[in-house]
Amino acid sequence: MRISVVDVGSNTVRLMVADAEGGVPLPVHTAKWRLRLSEQVKPGGPVPEEAVERLVEAVADAGRTADRWGASGPLAFATAVVRAAPNRREVLRTVHARTGVPLCTLPGEVEAELTFLGARRWMGWRAGPLALLDIGGGSLEIAFGRGRLPGFVASLPLGAARLTHEFLAGGQDPASRDQLKALRRKVRHQLRDAAARIRWEGPRTAVATSRTFQQLGRLCGAPPGRHGPFTERRMLCSDLGDAVGRLAALSAAERARLPGISAPRAAQSLAGAVVGHTAMKLTGLDSVTLCPWAIREGVLLRHIEDGPSWWSEVVRRSDEAAPPAPVPLRLASTSN
Repeated sequence: MRISVVDVGSNTVRLMVADAEGGVPLPVHTAKWRLRLSEQVKPGGPVPEEAVERLVEAVADAGRTADRWGASGPLAFATAVVRAAPNRREVLRTVHARTGVPLCTLPGEVEAELTFLGARRWMGWRAGPLALLDIGGGSLEIAFGRGRLPGFVASLPLGAARLTHEFLAGGQDPASRDQLKALRRKVRHQLRDAAARIRWEGPRTAVATSRTFQQLGRLCGAPPGRHGPFTERRMLCSDLGDAVGRLAALSAAERARLPGISAPRAAQSLAGAVVGHTAMKLTGLDSVTLCPWAIREGVLLRHIEDGPSWWSEVVRRSDEAAPPAPVPLRLASTSN
């Protein structure tokens, strides 16, 4: 049996096709389409029509690719950039109508829960009480748990792209000292309560997921991706603190030449590093393990372990209360 998942993030649309025999999602094919939605959608603003058109094309292509690989219709979801848009329901319905793929949005707390499940399965029970940090483009997810699913989750508006727009997009590059000070103040304020809960819980193991953490880990000396997913990768809080200083002293173009920092994410790498370092300091985490499994694997695992009805309910809840007859977006048709 093959299943597939489509993840519409702030920068890319990613497809994973996996074999699910034996209850473990083993990837057989992955693909991505770079849309950079976070550059086109202001925080709290609508998704513009041209961005929706590109999203339709990417999701349609992902659906056809999954079909060619013998997978059932993809489990498709969009994260914070689409979730926070005022025209969210119109975007979801347009994508569904044009592609046949029922795209939904997940509440931030559900994202945290699913990411935790992926990390728990990767790390295993020997990890004990587990804390999770995940930096996306629009939000930061935090979770803690002792079992399969977390007992505490939080989703905070501290995504790397969101904060870059809010604090570091004033035309000054590198960022000024005042910009960084305001950014740190915002991150500390937002993190205060969730960080106190993690400290109180006292996790035995801490993991970090997401492309942002992977790139920051590489900058801090973690082995490159070509060494494979089973290579242990850890990042120290002190090393990440040093990385914040390095990134702050450079322009976005200069950051893109650093090890691990890709050109598309160079502009938001500083905000991501500030969030990651502040989160680790406030939660009392001296180090984190960089975990390759995250939300996509979590979605596949829930589908395997809890059955298709679970995902159907997620899609229904995402679409409930939507206007019965939304005004369609005027978009050119997508060829099949």
